[in-house]
Amino acid sequence: MEQGYSEKAYRWNREKYSSRRRFVDIWSFVLTLLFKLWLYNKSWSYPGGVSDAKQAARRKTQAVWIRNTLLDLGPTFIKVGQLFSTRADIFPGEYVEELAKLQDKVPAFSYEQVEAIIEKELGKKIPELFHNFEPIPLAAASLGQVHKAVLHTGESVVVKVQRPGLKKLFEIDLQILKGITRYFQNHPKWGRGRDWLGIYEECCRILWEEIDYLNEGRNADTFRRNFRGYDWVNVPRIYWRYATSRVLTLEYLPGIKISQYEALEAAGLDRKAIARQGAQAYLLQLLNSGFFHADPHPGNIAVSANGALIFYDFGMMGRIKSNIREGLMQTLFGIAQKDGDRVVQSLIDLGAIAPTDDMGPVRRSVQYMLDNFMDKPFENQSVAAISDDLYEIAYNQPFRFPATFTFVMRAFSTLEGVGKGLDPEFNFMEVAKPYAMQLMTDMNGSEGNSFLNELSRQAAQVSSTAFGLPRRLEDTLEKLEQGDMRLRVRSIETERLLRRQSSIQLSISYALLISGFTLSATILVVSNYVWWALVPGLIVAALSVILIRLILRLDRYDRMY
Repeated sequence: MEQGYSEKAYRWNREKYSSRRRFVDIWSFVLTLLFKLWLYNKSWSYPGGVSDAKQAARRKTQAVWIRNTLLDLGPTFIKVGQLFSTRADIFPGEYVEELAKLQDKVPAFSYEQVEAIIEKELGKKIPELFHNFEPIPLAAASLGQVHKAVLHTGESVVVKVQRPGLKKLFEIDLQILKGITRYFQNHPKWGRGRDWLGIYEECCRILWEEIDYLNEGRNADTFRRNFRGYDWVNVPRIYWRYATSRVLTLEYLPGIKISQYEALEAAGLDRKAIARQGAQAYLLQLLNSGFFHADPHPGNIAVSANGALIFYDFGMMGRIKSNIREGLMQTLFGIAQKDGDRVVQSLIDLGAIAPTDDMGPVRRSVQYMLDNFMDKPFENQSVAAISDDLYEIAYNQPFRFPATFTFVMRAFSTLEGVGKGLDPEFNFMEVAKPYAMQLMTDMNGSEGNSFLNELSRQAAQVSSTAFGLPRRLEDTLEKLEQGDMRLRVRSIETERLLRRQSSIQLSISYALLISGFTLSATILVVSNYVWWALVPGLIVAALSVILIRLILRLDRYDRMY
């Protein structure tokens, strides 16, 4: 992380905000980004010519600039950036990688503001509520900060206090973002095939849920109940008497951050066991309750003195609906059989792919992945590699991975990275294998039953297709007669000739303009208007450069074919 990352005095770190100033700041960022994206596609903007390496380097530079600018723009954009880090189906890999690093370590707000917020929310002054309250926060983030305290009953707690003016800032920013979203939705290039308004609504929902501390408290209680039978998972208890939508009081559970490997070893804890427990805890969340921690970065997981995992921060949680289980089953069977059609259909049913008129490219991409990437045994696969392959195929395709799917994949990748840091021989897929087998065989209690169910399902599907075939043929003929079915034919050779013809006509136009301005410059020189002749002369020079580039491009395109 850059030096001084957490010490900067950000303009947004205040209690009152100007709508006009926010409008200028946000749109300045958007317009600058649009200019950078436009420049990215211009070959003349690369010194010495364009190349894949230079474009990759520029994407990386742009991604760092985006991350830093989002931090400058404040809490709304920090959270939006973190949410966008899960959308590798929309953004290039370099952007996703940088946005995933977007940690909101920002300056704390004053203790006087903390006192005012607690008194307003809980109706009493801090000395009346707490026996001891430390004025210096344990940590400060974009949405709030955490103070250690002791209740009058003697329990050690942490008090989470929301940043002042945060709701007002969200209202201003989200209103401006709505206009930006509409612009992108209506854009002829970036709006095609993208549901930007849907993404905006999803971001709004997640943001409003995350700043509601009562919702976070309910999430923590649910999460703790789901793990009540596992003594190796600890979740802080909520003190509801000291909780509102802007203040949350939790049990103080200190521990060693799971990524502090040397500290864990110095404490005599088994790093290999911790790595396996981290993976098992997440798999249990997905399979047992479907209620999982959507942001399990190392800062939100610690290890107690007896080796138990401690989970923090339950503002962003995910849920897997009951009908998703069957859809995942179909996807797994399709992958096991390397059946691209079945995988595509199951992903459409899961909402991971938006169906289009022409699904051929998607089916070919999925089949290519199945044929080339699924040749290793399950336990030898890497979650990060599988995620990269999926997102590589999904980028700029009609894939629309839902937030739940991308949260799960990012969490798996994070836990795999932490696991390898704890134990270099750790393999997440090896830990997940028995759980995956359980998912494959638990439909009716045994692998044999699942196989029979699958066999009967396929037989029923074949019979249904056979009986429905005459009706489908009749419907197709009826559409042809009514003119409702259109046939689109594309001739690559004809398109090439038309593009060549268009380029030739454009070259002729430039040549005529050059001739006209050259004649004008000559007449002005003969008439002793030398300085005036420079104007058409400069125009001729510029048009000549454009004409030469057009001719070279036309020649290069001909050589390609």
